[in-house]
Amino acid sequence: MARVVVDVMLKPEILDPQGQAVQRALPRLGFEGIADVRQGKRFELEVEGPVDDAALARIHEMAETFLANTVIEDFTVRVESAETAGASS
Repeated sequence: MARVVVDVMLKPEILDPQGQAVQRALPRLGFEGIADVRQGKRFELEVEGPVDDAALARIHEMAETFLANTVIEDFTVRVESAETAGASS
């Protein structure tokens, strides 16, 4: 099985109150030097079978119609390699 990741973020022109709240809290917690924070969503999809152009097109359609509100959000779709699936930063 392959893992496909869909990242959804508010469009740059849309106000992000959750990101702003985090950004304001960081200095109080001792984390300096962060100019901006934007909060988003990450969907990890375990795909049965090969992730070919048809599968990616279907996932893109799913993201556009169900996972993201494209009026206010942008999204990216990418295949995550087995080496990075489960790795954390």
